[in-house]
Amino acid sequence: MSEPIAMCFSGGKDSALALHALQQSSAYRVETLITTVTDAYDRVSMHGVRRALVRDQAAAIGIPLVEVVVAPQSSNEIYERAMGEAFDRLYDDGIRRVAFGDIFLEDLREYRERQLAASGLGCLFPIWQQPTATLAHSFIRDGFEAVAVCINPAVLDASFAGRAFDAGFVADLPEGVDPCGENGEFHTFVWAGPILPRPVPVTRGEVVERDGFVFCDLLAAEGVAPTARGVATPQRIETIDRD
Repeated sequence: MSEPIAMCFSGGKDSALALHALQQSSAYRVETLITTVTDAYDRVSMHGVRRALVRDQAAAIGIPLVEVVVAPQSSNEIYERAMGEAFDRLYDDGIRRVAFGDIFLEDLREYRERQLAASGLGCLFPIWQQPTATLAHSFIRDGFEAVAVCINPAVLDASFAGRAFDAGFVADLPEGVDPCGENGEFHTFVWAGPILPRPVPVTRGEVVERDGFVFCDLLAAEGVAPTARGVATPQRIETIDRD
């Protein structure tokens, strides 16, 4: 019998790859997806994706979504308290392990293991230490579709925001930038692929600079796919200051 588990799910490609790996294993059954939402912006924390899109994504996947809500600029203490309460509830519901899409950051893995241990939970890392170039190309080869929604302009040109994560995207990455963005170089939103029985149509909105990152807003667009043809990419970048 497969073990019921939960998964921390951002909606991006690494989460999608990890979930896909788990779905292909008879050992585990993902019963809950967990994401962090910044309440004042109504968006997934760090990625900047609208909450409604991640809800639609989870509905398309067919797994219930738990949203851990935090305020903007929350301290680590506040964030950890909110996540700890969510993990405690998972334990009470009979879950004993939580999966993550981390690949090679040892300090992040150790942090997660300590955090979950406080709630009596263990961790799973389905794509741990797999070569990121291989993961990126397998993501594309297996039919996943994603859009870059958050770019760190210190390492990537702002023009990468809003681009499809495809072979051209990977080929254009500067030397030293991880093909999966594991060091925080970029984040994505997955709108189609093997984990999604139906796509989550989106169209590109404004590209803005906020808090030192460049974000491409995505909007729900029934029947529209964010490919190079047919979807306009914003030509200007606005700067938004957050208090």
